Amino acid sequence: MSAATTPPRRIVIVGGVAAGMSAAARARRLDEDAEIIVLERGEHVSFANCGLPYYVGGEIQDEAALLVQTPAKLRDALDLDVRVRHDVIALDPARRTVAVRGPQGEKQLRYDALILAPGAAAVRPPLPGLDSPRVSTLRTVEDAVRLRARIDAQASRPARRAVVLGAGFIGLEAAEALSRQGLEVDLVELAPHVLPPLEAEMAAPVTTELKRLGISVHAGVAAQAVEQHEGHDTLVLADGRRIEADLILLSVGVRPDTAVFETAGVACERGAILVDEHGRTNVPHVYAAGDAVLSADAVTGLRRPVALAGPANRAGRGIADHILRPASARPLPAPVGTAILRVGEITAALTGANADALRASGIHTDTLHLHPTQHAGYFPGATQMALVVHIRRGDGLLLGAQAVGREGVDKRIDVLATAIRAGLTAADLIDLDLAYSPVYGSAKDPVNLVGMVGANVTDGTLALWYAQDWERLRGETLVLDVRSAAEYAAGHLPGALHIPHTELRGRLDEVRAAAAGRPVRVLCGSGVRSHIAHRLLTQSGFDSASLSGGMLTARAVLGDEVLVA
Repeated sequence: MSAATTPPRRIVIVGGVAAGMSAAARARRLDEDAEIIVLERGEHVSFANCGLPYYVGGEIQDEAALLVQTPAKLRDALDLDVRVRHDVIALDPARRTVAVRGPQGEKQLRYDALILAPGAAAVRPPLPGLDSPRVSTLRTVEDAVRLRARIDAQASRPARRAVVLGAGFIGLEAAEALSRQGLEVDLVELAPHVLPPLEAEMAAPVTTELKRLGISVHAGVAAQAVEQHEGHDTLVLADGRRIEADLILLSVGVRPDTAVFETAGVACERGAILVDEHGRTNVPHVYAAGDAVLSADAVTGLRRPVALAGPANRAGRGIADHILRPASARPLPAPVGTAILRVGEITAALTGANADALRASGIHTDTLHLHPTQHAGYFPGATQMALVVHIRRGDGLLLGAQAVGREGVDKRIDVLATAIRAGLTAADLIDLDLAYSPVYGSAKDPVNLVGMVGANVTDGTLALWYAQDWERLRGETLVLDVRSAAEYAAGHLPGALHIPHTELRGRLDEVRAAAAGRPVRVLCGSGVRSHIAHRLLTQSGFDSASLSGGMLTARAVLGDEVLVA
């Protein structure tokens, strides 16, 4: 990896927005005399790309609000030489030059330090008919403006039916935005459920909310072709369904936009640039940051691009530090991957690793499911959230967390993201002194409860079983439902023995007879009462475990159709 020795006089930055502009602004604050040139391929060097769906949906009315900074403002405030519509088409590391194509033609530009922040381009799968003029992406301000124009009631032929291909974060935001504008929206996702980084049980309430918004969800199915007609397109799905659309929004992922630099010898893996802990590439004096860089996951160590604005901004700043103050520059932290999304009236958020990533990395885990309220239950407006937390088996180290709910999700995920960064265990969460008032939380905050449950699992006080294992366990164990009679009558797992937890002490012989030597697997509504029952059973000699998350999680995993009423 390259190393800076003396502060460079000319810093050239390829790409603006998050990483590039953060690097440029930090470099200027550290060195008033450096020449700083930013080369941006598009029309805008600093825009709120995370705000694009909200402009399409009409919540952001003014296009100008999306423009965070302009070249003129950046020149006045920071003396930056920002050149839009300038595309870097070649890199010559030996001569320390980049070839740039701009409005006045091509030229060679020398650098002392080069920062690559080219971002990522939308993936366009080899789908027949995808060249239709009705197919669009949502990556730039121009994309958003075109989409708004397509659905404008004043347009000669406004769009009224839309298909969104891809149900990741941008896809869901775009689907909601189009629905807000009155369009009939179909959402298509190849993965088994929307928001694939979420666990299936956490994605279930998101799907329910999308359907409440009137969005048709087609998960676990591939798009096969786009048929172009005179007035509309038809999306053909692999299962034979056909969806008519006036516009199709492509949101199936992104790929690092790095071909020019890889050709010049910048080391890449799967198209993403390899960097060290200071953002240095294998080419001397060349750094890289943002969506085009391969990052090591903070939890699993698995390497992948992380297309998030927060890590990109921090990396740009850190690279400028290393270029201009190498002796004191801090290493760039591996991203934890914290992200959040609004869908209708609920919020979904995640941080750290999910179950798939943990399995792929060979880390043995326990998974906690909780359903606490966002503030004190006796205060009006209390609503439940769903929390999933993965901890390392044996010591309870926090590995990942997800939350879905109407309120309070952002606060809890941010605390858990901080805890993961700090290397805390579940037991450490018990002692966190978090703000409490009945209006905002509980004396035992949901984060504290995660700690208590996690500590119980780690020290053996609590054994868990999971709804995913029900089909296998139903023939090997006695499933004991300790909810109330009314709850049981409203829907229960087939074959479950029903004894309310308040009656269990007097009916242990009944449990012993029904179990006939088999293990007992207990469940309740959310896991609180079944934990009480589990402790009683364990201390009475039974092989017992409590259903993680109770029936609230089981319904999300198994669906209501398996229940007996």
